[in-house]
Amino acid sequence: MKILIADDHGIVRGGMRLLIDRQPDMEVVAEAEDGVDAFEQALQQRPDLCVLDVSMPRMTGIQAAR
Repeated sequence: MKILIADDHGIVRGGMRLLIDRQPDMEVVAEAEDGVDAFEQALQQRPDLCVLDVSMPRMTGIQAAR
């Protein structure tokens, strides 16, 4: 499963990546620090799952999901 992580806090993204990368059937294919970057990365990488923070600069996770 390909996963995109979007959060404006680098420590949170790093922690999530560590947990996800330990799973044999999951891979983090992209990280984003705001909603706009998350949207662009999702279009490029086509992940199976996006983990989005609901409160990010420039565009929220909810807006990016739409």
